[in-house]
Amino acid sequence: MWWEFLVCAAIGYGVGSVPTGLIVGRVAKGIDIREYGSGKTGVTNVLRTVGTRWAAVALIGDLAKGILPVIAARIIADEPYVMTVAGVAAAVGHDFPVFAGFNGGRGVATSYGAALAMSPIPAAALLPVGIGVLAATRIMSVMTVGLAPVLAIVFVILAATGYHPWAYAVYTLIAAALVVVLHRENIARLIAGTEPKLGSGGEHRAGVDGPEAP
Repeated sequence: MWWEFLVCAAIGYGVGSVPTGLIVGRVAKGIDIREYGSGKTGVTNVLRTVGTRWAAVALIGDLAKGILPVIAARIIADEPYVMTVAGVAAAVGHDFPVFAGFNGGRGVATSYGAALAMSPIPAAALLPVGIGVLAATRIMSVMTVGLAPVLAIVFVILAATGYHPWAYAVYTLIAAALVVVLHRENIARLIAGTEPKLGSGGEHRAGVDGPEAP
């Protein structure tokens, strides 16, 4: 069985490493999105830098990077902990992509995609909650940092009731920890009241070589 873990970890990391946001930035405006806004390749920075339509493309791509490795793991092994490894590897690949100099995003959409593939109904049920929080605050990090632990708590409760395997709860706990740690700068700005809202914060990064934001 050990080979199944290794194969699925490799698939997860490889798929997760596809730099969706970086590709979208190149196609949309010919820019390296890491030179703008937060310097990350995730959906939020795509939204701030190249707009809503392209952010939707990045979102679909990042979700797929979490969904596909879990589906592949289910086909290869149909063992919950193998799917957990595939999901975590996909999130790590998105955060530290080998195809983009290990400078990626913060793993929110990819992590959520993996959870959606593992246990679709409870994961999907939380989506309106996240949208509501975002609509109320207009700050993406409030939604992402808040929703990841909530998803983990829900998955733990459902695992305790026998709804789905404990492996899925373990996955969400690891994924939530990664999301929170990688958002530590956002959390500091939220506390200071300086976190940018939707539609702002996509300026060219000071001290980074490259053209000014179009």
